[in-house]
Amino acid sequence: MRFGLLSIIIGFFLLFSSFDHFENKNIGASFNSKTDILLSDHYSKETSFFDGANLINPVNGATNVPVNTTITWREVPGIIGYFITLGTTPGGNDLVDMQATGSATSFTPPLGLPENTTIYVTITLFIPNQGNIDCREESFTTEDVTVPPVCTTLTTPVNGETNVSTDTNISWLFAPGATGYRISIGTTANGSEIINDLNVGNTLSFDPPADFPNATEIFVRITPFNENGDAQDCIEESFITGMLIVRPECTSLILPLNGAINVPLNTPVQWNPVPGAISYRVSIGLTPGGTEVLNNSNFETTSLPFIELEPNTIFFVTITPINMAGEAIGCISESFTTAMGCLFVDPITQEEVNLIPELEFPDTFALCLDNLPLNLSAPPGFDGYRWFMLLENSEVQIANTIDVDIIEEGNYRLEVFNNFNQFGTIVECSNSQDFTVSASEIATIVSIEVNSFTPDNNNTITVSVIGNGDYEYALNSIEGPYQSSNTFNNVSAGFNTVFVRDRNGCGIVQQEIVVVGFPNFFTPNGDGVNDFWQVFADNNPIFDNANIFIFDRFGKLLKQMNTLSEGWDGTFNGARLPSTDYWFKISLQDGNDFTGHFSLVR
Repeated sequence: MRFGLLSIIIGFFLLFSSFDHFENKNIGASFNSKTDILLSDHYSKETSFFDGANLINPVNGATNVPVNTTITWREVPGIIGYFITLGTTPGGNDLVDMQATGSATSFTPPLGLPENTTIYVTITLFIPNQGNIDCREESFTTEDVTVPPVCTTLTTPVNGETNVSTDTNISWLFAPGATGYRISIGTTANGSEIINDLNVGNTLSFDPPADFPNATEIFVRITPFNENGDAQDCIEESFITGMLIVRPECTSLILPLNGAINVPLNTPVQWNPVPGAISYRVSIGLTPGGTEVLNNSNFETTSLPFIELEPNTIFFVTITPINMAGEAIGCISESFTTAMGCLFVDPITQEEVNLIPELEFPDTFALCLDNLPLNLSAPPGFDGYRWFMLLENSEVQIANTIDVDIIEEGNYRLEVFNNFNQFGTIVECSNSQDFTVSASEIATIVSIEVNSFTPDNNNTITVSVIGNGDYEYALNSIEGPYQSSNTFNNVSAGFNTVFVRDRNGCGIVQQEIVVVGFPNFFTPNGDGVNDFWQVFADNNPIFDNANIFIFDRFGKLLKQMNTLSEGWDGTFNGARLPSTDYWFKISLQDGNDFTGHFSLVR
């Protein structure tokens, strides 16, 4: 199980003075200083505080703050643990004194806050193997509570619970606005034979002076109060004790020991056995009492199965032994800190050490359907490789070598990693790149259409293709230049070669064509301008000895000539022919014929 933590972690391995202990890699070569995230950027030697973890709620100077508010502050990059101190005077700690919150950036005072009071807050940054750093003290003022508090509810034992140990303590939830609680305990409904309306002060638990009687229903009434009066109509709750069996004592960690640092990531969690315990309820979290890693799981042994731990992290472990009388009472969280991981700040040089490998890899590829498979190679120099195909709701590993063969389009990911030896534990540092593979293929030319013919060689051709690709076009050179348009203007008469290239690299197809230039119309009126119709040969050798035939619309041959003649003057047997359209055919020596039509205008 992995858990995403802070991306930049404070290094804490002062047991060694250099990085030569990382046996598999030269860590010094991975340094990458980024002064914008260093603690020194915010730390003031003159004032000895850190100006960084500012209050978010309530903000500094806020007034009329609810007494049951949760205090939150800004996360400081690179910090793996925080302490909070609350007081009613500047620098005071009379409310909360250096309470650890782990990596959490929030804290709810378990007894609430005093009303109509200025509360002074100091956040302290936890840095293993170094002196902690205090942030700038900030403050806010709570509301003036003008109504009595609400009622509360038992948490230990819960209402209706049976077989409760006779030596149990009584605990309850915080009632917002309460400044104290009174408790009555009896063996009959509304009774007070054991405790009679005792003021226990501003606390959430009560340890009865004597054990409760066996196999007896115990009635409890908790009444919260403040200066405005008592909570009204609070319901009496009850539980039934079991036979006389003493609850087990709490236990303690033996591996890792409480407070241990640089703990290898594969270290098993073990604790001392407790006489008479039949099982143990275990939670592991990132804050005291937290359950993010392991949530109140029950074990009959004194050790856990292997749990994959995140590096550079403080883990809080709460172990509660259980026997027939119930659970041990008041078991506290113990903690340990794991080894560094892949990204940390050197506590001596304050330089960032980044062991995450750098990966440069394209994010798009073309899969040529007529040239399968697509072979991809990852950059060399890493300890290992993993290739994944990304599906809609899952992923499938398809290779673990430096290269891979792709046979279908889709979304993929390349992951590379290096291994480092940290305090006897191999830590894998990885990086990845997602990429897309799209299918493509070489084009097929369907047709090349000549769209217009003019005397100045402004001939236009349009190329039509089919295929599953992204195509571009060039004329008379396979090297290009290529254009996205499939139309070419100003095409010279004669032989021309069209090239169609797949932008994705799947190949080039070509086709040779002959472009014939001729005027669309002529005006044989004797003014010396455009009096004759002729094909524009431009001394192009392909038109040498070409025969040109002119027909009327009924197919009657009107004129035969070649490109060396002056051209047709619009007459037949000396008679002037009318204005209309006429047709022509050009026969080349290679056997190719070209036809078209033009207009005679008088």
